[in-house]
Amino acid sequence: MSYAIFNILGNKCPNCHKGKVFNESLFAFGFPKMNKECSHCHTSFNKEPGYFFGAMYMNYMLNVAQGIAVYFIARPFFTETFDLRIFPIIAGVLVLLTFFNIRVARLLWIYIFKNYAT
Repeated sequence: MSYAIFNILGNKCPNCHKGKVFNESLFAFGFPKMNKECSHCHTSFNKEPGYFFGAMYMNYMLNVAQGIAVYFIARPFFTETFDLRIFPIIAGVLVLLTFFNIRVARLLWIYIFKNYAT
């Protein structure tokens, strides 16, 4: 399990763990540019049309988890228990992490179904 997390964060192919899934780093800005297949083992990353629709659910999961984490990190800096000024902070962090989340959600989706129709 821990190797999978390192491979996901390292943008590695789920099959051979040597090739790259995305052309750029996970922390790059802009819409992700995926390779069609692994440069090392030639595993196809886009299995069928609409394959990455399920990655939207992974992206939502990441956003919820990050929003909750930002809330608990920022809460001690406010005097009231529930202060409305915390919402722009959460929204700002989520906007900054948007492109990272898209890439990680797609990688998670690929790793979940890595043995599906190879």
